[in-house]
Amino acid sequence: MEAGGLASLRASMEPPAAELRWLGDRLPGPSAGFTPAVPRAEVDYEGLPQGATSRTHMLAGAVAGVMEHCLMYPVDCVKTRMQSLQPEPGARYRNVMDALRQIVRTEGMWRPIRGVNVLALGAGPAHALYFACYEKIKFSLGDAIHPGANSHLANGVAGCMATVLHDAMMNPAEVVKQRMQMFNSPYRGVLDCVGSMLRREGGGAFYRSYTTQLTMNVPFQALHFMTYEYLQELLNPHRRYNPSSHVVSGALAGALAAAATTPLDVCKTLLNTQEALAVHVIQADATAAAAARHISGLGEACRTVYRMGGVPAFFKGVQARVIYQMPSTAISWSVYEFFKYVITERQRERRLRADL
Repeated sequence: MEAGGLASLRASMEPPAAELRWLGDRLPGPSAGFTPAVPRAEVDYEGLPQGATSRTHMLAGAVAGVMEHCLMYPVDCVKTRMQSLQPEPGARYRNVMDALRQIVRTEGMWRPIRGVNVLALGAGPAHALYFACYEKIKFSLGDAIHPGANSHLANGVAGCMATVLHDAMMNPAEVVKQRMQMFNSPYRGVLDCVGSMLRREGGGAFYRSYTTQLTMNVPFQALHFMTYEYLQELLNPHRRYNPSSHVVSGALAGALAAAATTPLDVCKTLLNTQEALAVHVIQADATAAAAARHISGLGEACRTVYRMGGVPAFFKGVQARVIYQMPSTAISWSVYEFFKYVITERQRERRLRADL
């Protein structure tokens, strides 16, 4: 979920009614003509079943997160390059398709997915932790604040705490990924990149953009979540499992949130990549004692971006970011909704068998 691309589990919504029900009020008996009455069992699809373990939440979240990030990775590579403040002549692209064609033609077919392995390693555990933490805090805090009902406060606190943990685990992978994606990246591979950063910049380099990432995810998640919920009310008012509505709502919500938070994403990319020319600019303004320092902090990143390109520089790569987020958030929502549906259906079938 940028927090790879996914919002929360539609937390602020309390479903109007459960939509997955037992098939009728009666089940066929063992003999002809005998139809014992059984009480109607309500199974709420909108939240994962209460019997679902943390392992279930983690599995669903991990699969959704890995698919969201990895399937759209080539476009993410283009986005990183298009956000460069002063791109080299060989890395100046007209649009996303032009960038992909040039990268494949000049750098090889596999270049757009270089670094995807480290992202997959980070996205799986990060999203698993996100969903497990979110569900645990949401239900625990919700029961304490408003027993038996939906609590917006509990949902909000759970989402914030889950995002903090998600980004803490994901940030090092994001840094390595973006350094591998840059044009003329000097690193031979993931391990070479990690080792070089540790030697030259220290362990803090992996979290230099952490606060910026959190700052970006707050408005991103808010816009993404509210838009998704609004569209679901229009397209899927009864809250049934409806893949097409999840895809459309997720895609449009992701596009809006991505476009609105692009300025913060540009700053995050600068902090992660420490673009050489940008570092040279701040070094020219620094004293001799501080000449070797790096760009650090959201404020300094904003000043550097503005100095090198003015206001338009804050929207570099916005096209690629929107094109990346639309399918990735649609994929993530669809995969997670599918997992919820399958898990709920299996629980319903187990109850049916138990009552026969």
